[in-house]
Amino acid sequence: MDELTKNEKLGDLYAFYGSLLTKGQQSYFEDYYYNDLSLGEIAINHNVSRQAVYDNLRRSSKTLEKYEKKLGMQADYNQIEASLVDAILAIDNNDLQTAKDEIRKLLKQMRGE
Repeated sequence: MDELTKNEKLGDLYAFYGSLLTKGQQSYFEDYYYNDLSLGEIAINHNVSRQAVYDNLRRSSKTLEKYEKKLGMQADYNQIEASLVDAILAIDNNDLQTAKDEIRKLLKQMRGE
């Protein structure tokens, strides 16, 4: 996986689970991934070593991935989004039966059936 794809994935996971990280982890993560600060800049801002920032970001990333593995919120969201897109495309193509089927499938997914 290239660096951009990895960063996008982590950004998506942060959107779902970021509030579950500590305030310090949130601050480091946002500085690095959203504010585009270097490890050195973050270290200076937080009065810690570059290694401490790196270790914190690594732990945070693993924690976000662990939450997704256990809770699956992003995967569920992606499935719901795909079903909605399929339903809308079916409506646009005047294929109302397929649209109904997609919406029924979506409702089952949301109910956990």
